[in-house]
Amino acid sequence: MIKLIGAVLILVAGTLIGFQQAAKFAERPRQLRQLAHALQRLETEIGYGHTPLPEALERTAEASAEPIAALFRNASEQLNGEEGLSFQECWERSIQKCWIETSMKASEKAVMLRLGSTLGISDKEDQMKHLRLALLQLKSEEDAARDDQGRYEKMWKSLGALLAVLIIILMV
Repeated sequence: MIKLIGAVLILVAGTLIGFQQAAKFAERPRQLRQLAHALQRLETEIGYGHTPLPEALERTAEASAEPIAALFRNASEQLNGEEGLSFQECWERSIQKCWIETSMKASEKAVMLRLGSTLGISDKEDQMKHLRLALLQLKSEEDAARDDQGRYEKMWKSLGALLAVLIIILMV
């Protein structure tokens, strides 16, 4: 009886781990879409609203879903802080702090870090050009993430259950 309960618990745990890994592959394209929308919002605030960067970041955060909103909110708070940091420093700190909460990879992080090195130091047109470039790069990453999702999501769901069954067989 105890072996049966243990086997069921292992099967449930393995299946849940597999579904959790599959959820990460499903979450990444969604978060990349949200990040792209947030950058489009930021581009609109800078280009057409002539909004100062800290306020544009705050408005973008208000219009975004978590965990993307936290990235913009944190950068805005640091810019408004009394430390006197440059935008690039605030942006990098925000990304380092908030990126762990996302399902995105290092390639997307690199795109965002490059964007942070150009925002706030040039004229409006140049900033909009860099935002568009970041959007194109994120679109490419989103396409790759969708391919990964299609390729690996179902595999992880099955793999979790199959590994649990293997462990049960080895235990018996």
